[in-house]
Amino acid sequence: MIGYVTLGTRDLARGAAFYDALAAELGTGRMMEWDGAIAWGTPGGGAGIGLTLPFDGQPATVGNGVMVALEAKDEAQVGRLHAIALAHGGTCEGAPGPRGEEGFYAAYFRDPDGNKLNAFVMG
Repeated sequence: MIGYVTLGTRDLARGAAFYDALAAELGTGRMMEWDGAIAWGTPGGGAGIGLTLPFDGQPATVGNGVMVALEAKDEAQVGRLHAIALAHGGTCEGAPGPRGEEGFYAAYFRDPDGNKLNAFVMG
């Protein structure tokens, strides 16, 4: 149902380095680039993610209650994605580990602009 999600940034080059690293771990890369924006994903694959300087020229802000979830292939990849995020200027919002009792395993982090993401796998 979701084709892609776009997040705002104040610094496209800094954000690009962050998302390039996450995308590489997920086995994908940039699929589109244009002035002020980049999108990662695989054409015909699952939902992609975009990063853009806001079109209205105002500073990018974080959506309160907004989070983008990245599906990992296993718990080890959840841990790697969390570590990659922190190594590329992200901040921890919850270390990798089980959540609840339904086999949900996740890690939570923010990108350098403060956008919240998680990496997860269903057991």
